[in-house]
Amino acid sequence: MRFTKMHGISNDYIYVDASKEKIEDISNVAIKLSDRHTGIGSDGLVLIMPSEKCDFRMRMFNSDGSEAEMCGNASRCVAKFVYDKGLTKKTSFTLETLAGTKVLNVHLGADGKVETVTVDMGEPILKGLNIPTIFDKGKVVAQEIEVLGKKVLTTCVSMGNPHSVIFTTGIDSLDLEKIGPSYECHSAFPRKTNTEFVEVISRKEVKMRVWERGAGETMACGTGACGVGVAGVLNGLTDRTVTVHLRGGDLTIEWRESDNHVYMTGGATTVFEGEVEI
Repeated sequence: MRFTKMHGISNDYIYVDASKEKIEDISNVAIKLSDRHTGIGSDGLVLIMPSEKCDFRMRMFNSDGSEAEMCGNASRCVAKFVYDKGLTKKTSFTLETLAGTKVLNVHLGADGKVETVTVDMGEPILKGLNIPTIFDKGKVVAQEIEVLGKKVLTTCVSMGNPHSVIFTTGIDSLDLEKIGPSYECHSAFPRKTNTEFVEVISRKEVKMRVWERGAGETMACGTGACGVGVAGVLNGLTDRTVTVHLRGGDLTIEWRESDNHVYMTGGATTVFEGEVEI
């Protein structure tokens, strides 16, 4: 199987042109190839496929083999993949995901290749039961839950996948390997959740770490950064445009008042290409 290893601010996936490569047991292939000791090493596997309603379709599988609805960092890399490989000449095109249609706008560098990508992530889902959470309310803002015997406040947002945003301090010292699973599998989240631990620097800047559902701590999470941008506004902590500093790099998030859509801008990088036995 031919593949391309790419990362969006260190959130790394294995990308495959599924119009040319046939994979029968996708989940097991994702598990095998994601292993950083015996495989290629990644946060998961992304298949780029034809679409009946969009320019392209994306399916993504976490390193544990579970299929996820959407990944913002992966969608930017998909944009770079299809443009740099000449699969499209458009600088604005649509991507079908399990979280709906996303509009991708590529920004080219001096070499004519994609340097950064802006993704229209659509409207955030804020109704409690639709995220989903167990809370039957219009917005789940600063909701108290108990985790590992401590009461914490969570603000919940879905960007097509569920996010629980925790505003706190001292996030660099948090032992996410220890506490992350208790947030991910908390009874308040029927389909589990991604959890963002966020430290506010100013109204225009925040710092975050993320424990991703099905993947553990990753260097970056695009949908998570979008959820943080929305949660910051809902809590009155940040402006509608904010720079989110993740361990892998920075993303610019804008929750636009005019159309209620969230826009994410960040880099996409090709690491290497190769061939692997599956």
